[in-house]
Amino acid sequence: MTNEIYLSFHNKFFDKIIKKKRLEILKIIKEELKRIRCSDCLDIGTTPDVKNESSNFIIKNLKLSLNYKAFSNFKIEDTFFSSSIVGSISENFDDETLNSLKSDIVLSSATIEHVGSNVNQKIMIKNIASLTKKIFFITTPNKNYPIDFHSKLPIVNMLPNNIFRKVLKFFNFDYLSKEENLNLLSLKDLKSFLTETKVHEEFDIKIKHIRLFFLKSNFIIIGIKKA
Repeated sequence: MTNEIYLSFHNKFFDKIIKKKRLEILKIIKEELKRIRCSDCLDIGTTPDVKNESSNFIIKNLKLSLNYKAFSNFKIEDTFFSSSIVGSISENFDDETLNSLKSDIVLSSATIEHVGSNVNQKIMIKNIASLTKKIFFITTPNKNYPIDFHSKLPIVNMLPNNIFRKVLKFFNFDYLSKEENLNLLSLKDLKSFLTETKVHEEFDIKIKHIRLFFLKSNFIIIGIKKA
C-alpha cells in the first residue's frame, strides 16, 4: 500500500509539472501565431483519447477560430476536429495526399520521438515542411534533460541509446525500450536533421526551449515560410 501511495504521488507530481511545461509551450506558439493570419491547422500525431484532459492539449487550447484537422495513426472520433485522416507521418507522401493535407499551420506536439528511427524522424520533418503553407511547430522533450518524462526515471535517458533501452527493459518499460516507440532527440540531433532535410531553404527556422529547474527540458522548432 505504501508503494502505491508513493507511485500515486509521484505520478501526480510529474503530471503537474508536465502540464505547466505544456502551458509554457502553448504560450510560445500563441505568440508566434499573433503575427500570422491563418485559417486552418493540421495536428500531426493526434491521440484518440477524448476523455483525458492532457490529450491533444496544445491544439485544443490554442483558442483560435480555425478549421482544425487531425492526422494520426489512429482513427480520431473527436468532434473538435472537422476532419481526420489515418496515416503515418514518417512515410513518403504522394502529391495527392500532400495537397489534400496542406494547411496554414502544421502542429506536431511530442510526436517525433515516437515515430521510430532517425530516418523516420527526418522523413517526418520533410513531410511537415511539405504540408505547411505558413508556419509549423514541432515540439519534443530534450534527450539530455536529466529525467525521462516517459518512464520518470532519472539520468538513464542521457546514456547511449543501447544502454538506455536495456535499462528501460530492466525496469519493465518494455514498450518504451523499443526504438519504434521511443527515440529521444537532443538539440544536436534536431539541428542535424534540419540541415540534412534542407527545410531552411523554404523556411526561416527557430529553435526555442523551455526550462525546468534551470535546464532545457523541451524544444520547440518553429518554421516560418519564406516570402
